[in-house]
Amino acid sequence: MFPGESLAHSIKTWFESIPGRQWKGQFTTVQKSGQCSGCGRVLESIHLSPEEYEFLKEKIMRHVIDGGDQYKKTTPQELKRFEKFVNSCPPFDIVIDGLNVAKMVFKNRESQTLLDVVSQLAQQNLRLLVLGRKHMLTPSSQWKKDEMKQVQEQADCFFADNISKDDPFLLYATLNSGNHCKFITKDLMRDHKACLPDAHTRHLFFKWQQGHQLTIMNCLQRSKLAFQHTFSYDTVVQTTGDSWHIPYDEDQVQRSSYEVPTKWLCLQRKTKTSAPC
Repeated sequence: MFPGESLAHSIKTWFESIPGRQWKGQFTTVQKSGQCSGCGRVLESIHLSPEEYEFLKEKIMRHVIDGGDQYKKTTPQELKRFEKFVNSCPPFDIVIDGLNVAKMVFKNRESQTLLDVVSQLAQQNLRLLVLGRKHMLTPSSQWKKDEMKQVQEQADCFFADNISKDDPFLLYATLNSGNHCKFITKDLMRDHKACLPDAHTRHLFFKWQQGHQLTIMNCLQRSKLAFQHTFSYDTVVQTTGDSWHIPYDEDQVQRSSYEVPTKWLCLQRKTKTSAPC
């Protein structure tokens, strides 16, 4: 999806070799504010406009929630029960894929991992929704009754049938809560993106996902959970005509599939100055 470091060097060389165009390239980074550290330009925001958000919401509801393959993952009755549940609640700040999050730490008990995440977020006075399966409420070696009780005391919870998948519920609850709402899962949502009707809608979905999906980066120390922060700028090739910003992957540097490159090629075309009188 992103060019590698070697290709980025080739692009830089090609631009700088164009006769008479006076292009100059540099390898740089982008600040959290979205400002390029090389040229100072502010990159395009990752956040959707209100019009784009409503457009995307309508497309996801039509093609993924209502018209997709959701009934292979749940039932009409359960989806209706969930919609009624969400509509009866105030908007959420964060929607948590409970089963996905609980499995993020291999050596931990799953209910303990989920409780750690919920407790840390609840301390920030965030309104939380945990999506799970009914088997999570049955006491077992992985699911302790008292820990799940504490989860339910700190967050709203919806437990679907064990044959159901969480994705349609997560998308519905997050979108229904408004553009401020974020969600936590490692799921890349590729199947749902593929259900969308055209490239423009899929690009908006990718932007929305990058700006709203939180991922837990470090679960080794229970008291210090770290989240992969969302960027304020769009991690795609951007141009203004006399500038290009191209994200690229560094050679020999591995990144997780949910992460995006942090290195950029910044290309600027030198402006001609008038000759002195």
